[in-house]
Amino acid sequence: MPKVLISDKMDPKAAEIFRERGVEVDEITGKTPEELAAIIGNYDGLAIRSSTKVTKAILDAATNLKVVGRAGIGVDNVDIPAASSKGVVVMNTPFGNSITTAEHAVALMFALARQLPEADASTQAGKWEKNRFMGVELTGKTLGLIGAGNIGSIVADRAQGLRMKVIAFDPFLSPERAVEMGVEKVEIEQLLARADFITLHTPLTDQTRNILSRENLLKTKKGVRIINCARGGLIDEAALKELLDSGHVAGAALDVFVTEPAKEHALFGTPNFVATPHLGASTSEAQVNVAIQVAEQMADFLVSGGVTNALNMPSLSAEEAPRVKPYMELAEKLGSLVGQLQHGTIPRVSIHSEGAAAELNQKPIVSAVLSGFLRVHSDTVNMVNAPFLAKERGIEVREVRTEKEGDYHTLVRVSVKTDAGERSVAGTLFGNKAPRLVELFGIKVEADLIGHMLYVVNEDAPGFIGRLGTTLGEAGVNIGTFHLGRRDAGGEAVLLLSVDEAVTPDLIATVRALPGVKTAMALRF
Repeated sequence: MPKVLISDKMDPKAAEIFRERGVEVDEITGKTPEELAAIIGNYDGLAIRSSTKVTKAILDAATNLKVVGRAGIGVDNVDIPAASSKGVVVMNTPFGNSITTAEHAVALMFALARQLPEADASTQAGKWEKNRFMGVELTGKTLGLIGAGNIGSIVADRAQGLRMKVIAFDPFLSPERAVEMGVEKVEIEQLLARADFITLHTPLTDQTRNILSRENLLKTKKGVRIINCARGGLIDEAALKELLDSGHVAGAALDVFVTEPAKEHALFGTPNFVATPHLGASTSEAQVNVAIQVAEQMADFLVSGGVTNALNMPSLSAEEAPRVKPYMELAEKLGSLVGQLQHGTIPRVSIHSEGAAAELNQKPIVSAVLSGFLRVHSDTVNMVNAPFLAKERGIEVREVRTEKEGDYHTLVRVSVKTDAGERSVAGTLFGNKAPRLVELFGIKVEADLIGHMLYVVNEDAPGFIGRLGTTLGEAGVNIGTFHLGRRDAGGEAVLLLSVDEAVTPDLIATVRALPGVKTAMALRF
C-alpha cells in the first residue's frame, strides 16, 4: 500500500480521499527541515502547502519518494530540478483557487474606491469623519486587466456585472477570445493611459518583472487605482510609494510583495494604501478545493500511474515513454524557442511531424510544444494544462503528420501565424535521442538548444563575427558553442551562441548597437 505524508495543515478531506483510494496517510505538520528529513524516507508521496520547503537535502533523504503534491499554484518552495533528477514527480493544483483570488482582487477594488480600511479605523477610533471619506463609483469606470487568463477572465466577468468597461493587455489574448470575454484588447500603453483601475493577473517572469515600472506608472492616468493579487515583483514598489505620495496614483492595494512575509515596508502607513498578507487563496472553499484536488491527483498517480498537472512529467503510458520522451524534449525546446522569439498575439500554432516522428502518439508532442511556447509567459503551465491554456487564450492548434521522410529521417516543425506571416523552426534527433535545431525561420542552422544562449540576426558582412566576439570577451562572457546560418552570401545571417552565464540587458543593448545587427536577444533553455 502506498504511503503519503501530509506535512502542512490541510483540509481533512484530503486524508479521507487518500484512505478511500487505498493510500495510507500520516498527518504530521510543523516539523523542522531536520525532522522532516529524518522521516521522509518512509513515504512514497508528500502533500504540502506553502510552509514545507522541499529542498535538495529533503529530496536526498527521500529514498522512496515518488511524488510531491502542492495544494495550490506556486511551487517556489519545491526544488523542481532536484526533484526531476531524483525521478520525483511534482504536481500542483493550478485552478483550485482561481475564483477566490479573483474575488479578492474585486474586494480590494471596492476597498480602494470607498476607502473602507481608513473609514473603518477612523470610525472605530470614535471619530465620525463623514466628510473626509469621499469615494468613487465603480460603475462606468474603466478597468485595465494586465493578464487575461483564468483569473483575469473571472475578474473581467465580475467587473462587467458592476457595469465597468474592461480593457485587457495580454500577448496571448486573441481577438476572438477578447470578444467572447466582452473585453477590448489593447496594448500596454493604451491600458496605462485609459484605465481608472488596474488589476494584475500575470505570473512573475523575465517579461513581466516590473511591468508597472516607474516609467510605466508615470504613463498611467492621474488618479488611477492599482490592485495586485498576483505576484510580488510585478510593480516597482519604491516608485509606487513615490506616486502615491504625489497623488498621481490615487490608491493602491497589494496582497503580494517582493519580499514576504512583509512585516516592514516603506508603503505601510501611506495614505490610500491597502495591504493584505497574501490572502488571495485564503477562503474555506479554496482550501477545500485544492486539498481535494491534490489528494485525488496523488492517489491516481500512486495507485494507477495516472499523471495530472505535473510540472516535470508528461502524461504518458509506461510503454510509450522511452520512445516518445526524446521527441517531447525536442518539441518543448522548439516551442520555447518560438515563444521567446515571437511577441504579440499568436492566433495559431502548427506542429508538423515528418518521417519517424509522424508514427508516434502526437498528443504528448503537441503538449510539449505548447508547454515550451507558453512557459515564457506563465509559471504554472505544464504538459497537462498547456492545451487547455492555449484554448483558453484563443490559440488555434493544428497538428499535421507526413509519414514520408524529407531531408531527415525524423523531423518536428513548429510554425506560428504572425502579423508578418507564417514563421517556423524545425528540429530533429541525432542518434534518435539528442534534440537538434536544424532550421530557424527559413535559414538552415544546426544548434543544440541548451542553457543560456544569445540570438543575433545581422547583415552577412566580413568582420562581424570578430566584432561580436570582441564585444562578448570584453564583457567577460565565455562562448560555449557557436552556430551560424545565412540565407545567401551578403544577405541575412543568424547566429546562435551558447554562453556560460546569462546575458545582461546592458550587453544585449551593446550587441544591438554593433554595425549590421538587426536584432539581438537573450534566450534560456
